[in-house]
Amino acid sequence: MTRRLSHVIGFDDGPFAREHRGDVLVVGAIFAGLRLEGVLSGKVRRDGANSTRVLAEMIARSRHAPQVQAVLLQGIALAGFNVIDLPGLYRRLGIPVVAVARRAPDFAAIEHALLSQVKGGRRKWRLIEQLGPMEPVAGVFVQRAGLSLQEAQSLIEGLAVHSVLPEPLRTAHLIAGGIVLGESRHRA
Repeated sequence: MTRRLSHVIGFDDGPFAREHRGDVLVVGAIFAGLRLEGVLSGKVRRDGANSTRVLAEMIARSRHAPQVQAVLLQGIALAGFNVIDLPGLYRRLGIPVVAVARRAPDFAAIEHALLSQVKGGRRKWRLIEQLGPMEPVAGVFVQRAGLSLQEAQSLIEGLAVHSVLPEPLRTAHLIAGGIVLGESRHRA
């Protein structure tokens, strides 16, 4: 039996310049079914190591925390290579976590970049590697913690209305871009 997860928060980071060093905006769009219920915002360090903690704290402090049943992430990292520990976030919150990507990532290129250019890259690569390859489902690719592939598929299909991306991720992307750039510019 597949769980029906109706209260979902989707996170995406705001755009930033390639040369930017410092904090990057992160937006969470909270949905009850297909209705936007709230928005959270915070900041994580560019290529840092605080994304798991910051996301957990943002959700836990939110008045929406008791209703949130799943977390969707736009990829496995925020703000460049601030890699999210999916199983760690799942353990901290006790709710399923799904990282979603439009395309299968080039893991060889990611490994090379992390190990040769990013402080703490070896630890970050292990976080990615422990999840295994991204799995194709519902027109996207996912990595997950706390739910089956069938449940992830049901969640994504139920929330993907205007795009292959679920509405909480699409909305978080548009809001983050609008805040940072003055208007959203890229497709979501």
